[in-house]
Amino acid sequence: MSTMNSIIAIIISLLSLPALYLLLTTIAAYLFKKKENAPNSFLNIGVLIPAHNEEEGIARTVRNVLACDYPANRRYIFVIADNCTDSTAETARNAGATVCERTDEINRGKGQALDWFLRKQKNIYKDTDAITIIDADVNPDTGYLREISLSLSQLDTQAIQAYNGVSNPKSGWRPGLIDAAFNVFNHLRMAGSCQLSGTCVLKGNGMAFRTALLQRTGWPCHSIVEDMEFSLRLLQEEIDVHYNPDAIIRSEMVTSGNNATSQRSRWEGGRFTLVRQMAGPLLKLFLTTGRSSYLIALTELALPPLSLLVLLFAIGTAAALLIGNPTQQLITLSWWAILIIYVASGQIQRKAPLSTWAVLLAAPLYILWKIPIYAAMLLRKKSTSWVRTTREHNKTN
Repeated sequence: MSTMNSIIAIIISLLSLPALYLLLTTIAAYLFKKKENAPNSFLNIGVLIPAHNEEEGIARTVRNVLACDYPANRRYIFVIADNCTDSTAETARNAGATVCERTDEINRGKGQALDWFLRKQKNIYKDTDAITIIDADVNPDTGYLREISLSLSQLDTQAIQAYNGVSNPKSGWRPGLIDAAFNVFNHLRMAGSCQLSGTCVLKGNGMAFRTALLQRTGWPCHSIVEDMEFSLRLLQEEIDVHYNPDAIIRSEMVTSGNNATSQRSRWEGGRFTLVRQMAGPLLKLFLTTGRSSYLIALTELALPPLSLLVLLFAIGTAAALLIGNPTQQLITLSWWAILIIYVASGQIQRKAPLSTWAVLLAAPLYILWKIPIYAAMLLRKKSTSWVRTTREHNKTN
């Protein structure tokens, strides 16, 4: 029994580490303020949209960008029609975008498409000062481009991440819960990590960079989680990614179980692969340089998704109850208090409506839905291809 007690004590100690980090990040997020020293110089901004068979929604996205409150002569829209077998290219052109068509059946993927455009089509975007990358189903706020320009007008800022929200939170419990989760993961954690280390992780959608940076680097990251991979490359070059919570884009989240399962499996499977690849190098960089940004990046990368963390906390709590140790039971109780504060703080900071708070009641269903996904990820062969998520919006352009 003493051996079992020792094992449970170790498990509880290990699970206390992510709980403490969530508490620290929550406190730091309340202290965060976006960087705003220099005035907005209204940069020439290229809006880059990688698209694979997006004929149903690409015109809507182009129109959404055109509707942004930004000088028309300082805004460019570029669409990469990548390996498309539909009318994405023609539809985007008719909507007002400059379209580059790419066909490469071997080197397929979003990262590969971005890299091709940035390296091979420099003449097309040569007049831009900055480039923001958005998905093909995005609805940016009217002030999105102004906020991008404001952030990149700061002299020492080369890369920023916007707030990525949900455009259809009332379409069902899944998008509603993802909206609540984004308030935490795409805001609180971003603000917290920026406050703690001066940088944050790119989210793939709503990223923006000085053009000179992308002209130099291209997009060398080609995994499913190419955004996180590129974040770590920038970190190694000591280039900070700043977070602007007022630059807002919103994307449609799937509502059906099959589409949601496919989407989450790809995202989280790719993330776990990157953890295995980058945890060692990041730890080595922290130990050799002492820079806190490497430690924060390692923690952000290695921290389990919230639903998995809840499952682990439940196991730890059950173990503490089993051995009847009052101190360990108190520790596990603190985990749940921290989780509540953490999730609630994300909603408070993003001023979530009552409907978002209410949908949190469905969180246990979401966690139960995720259990077979995690089980399947342990057995399924990993995919690196660009799989288009089925859109569920009205198909009228």
